[in-house]
Amino acid sequence: MENFINGTWVKPHSNQYADVFNPCSGEVIETFACSNLQDVNDALSAANQAFKSWKKMPVAQRAVLQHKAANLMRQYAERLANTIANELGRPIAGCLTEISRSADLLDFYAEEGLRMKGEIPLHNLEGEKALIIREAIGVVVAITPFNYPITLLVMKLGAALMAGCTVVAKPSEDTPISTLMLADFFAEAGYPSGVFNVLTGWGAEIGNALIEHPITAKIAFTGGTSTGKRIGATAAMHNKRVTLELGGQSPAIVCEDANITTAATAIVRHAFANSGQFCYRVNRVYVHETQYQAFLEKAIELTQKLRIGNPFSNADMGPMVNQKIYQNSEVQVLDAIEKGATIKTGGKRLRGEEFDKGWFFPPTIIADTNHSMKIMTEETFGPVVGIMPFKTNEEAIALANDSEYGLAAYVFSEQLGTGLRMAEVLEAGSVWINNISRSYHDVPFGGVKQSGIGREKGHYGIEAYTELKTIYMNY
Repeated sequence: MENFINGTWVKPHSNQYADVFNPCSGEVIETFACSNLQDVNDALSAANQAFKSWKKMPVAQRAVLQHKAANLMRQYAERLANTIANELGRPIAGCLTEISRSADLLDFYAEEGLRMKGEIPLHNLEGEKALIIREAIGVVVAITPFNYPITLLVMKLGAALMAGCTVVAKPSEDTPISTLMLADFFAEAGYPSGVFNVLTGWGAEIGNALIEHPITAKIAFTGGTSTGKRIGATAAMHNKRVTLELGGQSPAIVCEDANITTAATAIVRHAFANSGQFCYRVNRVYVHETQYQAFLEKAIELTQKLRIGNPFSNADMGPMVNQKIYQNSEVQVLDAIEKGATIKTGGKRLRGEEFDKGWFFPPTIIADTNHSMKIMTEETFGPVVGIMPFKTNEEAIALANDSEYGLAAYVFSEQLGTGLRMAEVLEAGSVWINNISRSYHDVPFGGVKQSGIGREKGHYGIEAYTELKTIYMNY
């Protein structure tokens, strides 16, 4: 497929294309344009020209267009879901859910944008007023990963457009086709040319150019911490604004008084969703020593019921997206074994006619772990979970906070006071107590420490694409 720039499909100046592979079979399903610096300039210039009129469009008209785009996503949901399933390998039910929630988020942002307000402080000075207003920040570069190609873009796109910004999206090389399809839906909804552009290619070749270009006002990035830190450093050199949603190594604490069935059900469901390929999944579990064996037994029982297969086989889990992502799970399992841990289920690549051509790794539980092991200290981004016992709640909190990451954390306790006290001291941007749900659209999402800068969703997400201006008026 071509790039989508200024409302039209445009061939890359390089005249080069790369393949998109099906991670289940290894087959080529589509191609994407390999953009170069000239393509970067074309896309940003188109967005900059569109920004001049888009920022002046009444917010109510922007909201109408965004609602239309959301409805088109629902109308074409099956087509878009099939594309995600083929390029990512996620079960089709999960793909449909992603589209539905993303459309809902677009609708939410549209309504939230209508509620944005300025301020007039009551200084009570004769003949003077100070007006505090918000203005669109400018052209936004949105760089997104493979794991939730639509949701993670919409978290940025829906907020930026309602704020009055224009966007150049750079999707992952593994899953670019769904993002290009989304651009087509927005064009059909009636968005002016240049408001939403999609540029594909290799990050190593065009990433710095997108960040450093004088037109770029802000970079919104979701992805690995090391890449995010490089983006942040480069952006800081040019005084660019950033929102960085980075890696996670999220802990779950199962207290002595926890309901084991509730805890195990929630943790297994969450840890292995999307084959473990998302940043705020449960990566490590700390269980009180009196509940340790019971929790292990229940978690193993539930894990062994999960079905692995291609996206259209009614499976619970699909493959890893590529060899690089797959290898991390394998490396962490071997590291844990070498350091004395026990593999309770899974742990080896799946083999057989259904699996040999893809990157299938089974849901894996590792017991008797400790913090010398990678599974307890490094992001896995795969279907592997480490579990270890603890003696006191204070010890569990110390272990949970013993990480450079701080995206999410989870606590299970039948005593609400215990859960709340733990939630208050856990170093994470979001904490769930006694269940694990998806993040809500109206509350902020993001991390602390090395897990990111800034927040997405809610009115916080839209505000992140604005600059405050104070106007002093005498009359």
